[in-house]
Amino acid sequence: MFFLEVYGMVRSVFRKVMFWQGDNNAVKRSQSPGTRGLSRRLHFPQDEKRLPWLPMLLDAYAVSDTGINVAIRDEEKRRKVRLACGKGCGSCCVHQRDIPLYPHELVGIYWYVTEKLSPNVRDVLKRQLAAHTPDSPCPFLIDGSCSIHPLRPLGCRQFNVFTTPCAQGEDPYHTRRKDVLTPIQDYTDRVFATVLPFYDLNKESETGKAIRLLRSQIMNLQTFDWNKLVAIIENSSGNNSE
Repeated sequence: MFFLEVYGMVRSVFRKVMFWQGDNNAVKRSQSPGTRGLSRRLHFPQDEKRLPWLPMLLDAYAVSDTGINVAIRDEEKRRKVRLACGKGCGSCCVHQRDIPLYPHELVGIYWYVTEKLSPNVRDVLKRQLAAHTPDSPCPFLIDGSCSIHPLRPLGCRQFNVFTTPCAQGEDPYHTRRKDVLTPIQDYTDRVFATVLPFYDLNKESETGKAIRLLRSQIMNLQTFDWNKLVAIIENSSGNNSE
């Protein structure tokens, strides 16, 4: 259960780095935003029973996906344009050099890679992670598809482009900002409120301050050191071969 070690490490580092003034009691499961009316909520029943952080992560992504769908619908209606992103389009995965990543998302990625990917995909991913540099395409992009798509970070989910697909090497945020989706802030805030228990933060006490604190933990997927995950994959492969 290597990702559990990562989960504990992330929470420990968070407590040491940040000082939270207020009630540090975790929010009970019943206090997190409900999922009624939300779209595309993934379910891993057995895993969710044994991993207390997984339901809140999946809830958060359901909130995110719903907000993104609403924002896309509103933008298409307002501007009379169509979303250019589609299955098989990985331009942003190839050219983006700044991909936001939060600690709770990191734990989800570790879990998904070690428990849900097939051995063959993990082997390919291990090689890509080991060879990855900040100037490389996203290491999780395999044969033009995202290998961790169900657990991809919020930043990846929210990056959507209208009118025409990105040209090779184009960053539309700088070349045509109006074509890049602006997420609805209320949904983004709800996403962060949903995962506050991961950090032992109480959403009932100064939610805005808690969310700002959480945002301060942002990392860059492209510059993150993935050697730990490479070692975990190698260890897992060795155990399975015995």
